[in-house]
Amino acid sequence: MGIEEEYLLVNVDTRDLDNDPPAEMLRECTELGGGQITPEFLRSQIEIGTKVCTNMQDARAELARLRGIIVQVARRYNIAPIAASTHPFARAMQQKHTEKDRYFALAREMQAAARRMVICGMHVHVGLEDDELRIDLMNQLSYFLPHLLALSCSSPFWEGENSGLKSFRLTVFNALPRTGLPERFASYAEYQRHINTLIQNNLIQDTSKIWWDLRPSWRYPTLETRIMDCCTSIDDSVAL
Repeated sequence: MGIEEEYLLVNVDTRDLDNDPPAEMLRECTELGGGQITPEFLRSQIEIGTKVCTNMQDARAELARLRGIIVQVARRYNIAPIAASTHPFARAMQQKHTEKDRYFALAREMQAAARRMVICGMHVHVGLEDDELRIDLMNQLSYFLPHLLALSCSSPFWEGENSGLKSFRLTVFNALPRTGLPERFASYAEYQRHINTLIQNNLIQDTSKIWWDLRPSWRYPTLETRIMDCCTSIDDSVAL
């Protein structure tokens, strides 16, 4: 299995998001993390991805190592990462997105919905080589997705207000198309037909544009759970 987490980058003095962190800081994180620490959609975000882990002890060690690298490097630039899915008072319209082709494309296609994406999450990949088993387990695991979200909530605040929700992140994210609970499929072949229909009708270019809360990964032979908020505690991340 593997875990991906996204963090927000905060100016230590103002406590606001740092929407223009130094490029040197990001380079240092990437180098020290062996390529496992990368920029995210917004410049005020950073993402980690663990190595393939075979047990919970490996996963805990990887999360601690990668979080630790970001903390240590960012400190030298008066920046701190926070493991939460929204910032309490940062304004979405003040953020800048990372200058990558795929992020330019996302911003261009999704417009206002993309400009609100000041959110972070945790994605967990579980390796399953069998295509049919991946689809079968996706159907079964869907029932537990609300439970996983409830156990991970870390985004009650949005732009200076108490949203009244424990996870406002999901409300923001679900403004994008092809999000939410996954479809149910009787077989892997039916899933493939569904994807091919979307591609043939120019609705998506590939399966990376499927953003369900649970999906077969487009890069790896894994089932990827995407509904969770980013957990403030490594213990909670590992438990989930």
